[in-house]
Amino acid sequence: MATRTKKRKAKKTFRFQLTLPGIIGIGVVSFCLFLWMFLLGIWAGQTILLPVGAAGHRGGGQVVSSGLRDAPVTLLPGARKKAGSGE
Repeated sequence: MATRTKKRKAKKTFRFQLTLPGIIGIGVVSFCLFLWMFLLGIWAGQTILLPVGAAGHRGGGQVVSSGLRDAPVTLLPGARKKAGSGE
């Protein structure tokens, strides 16, 4: 009887070979991309999460000066004066 031989398919292997400057270059580019995404996330978080102040600009409302320090005061929509109400 004839013995059966198993045929194996040749596996394709990929090999990346980089020199030290190539590895350093990839590291610098990756660091710059991560830094950019971090700064973009901080900017987006501040612009999304900060409320619109009473004067229409971002910043938390009017600043009332007290004896010790300045504290921001946020006005509620119901507390605003209506135009032409005489007050």
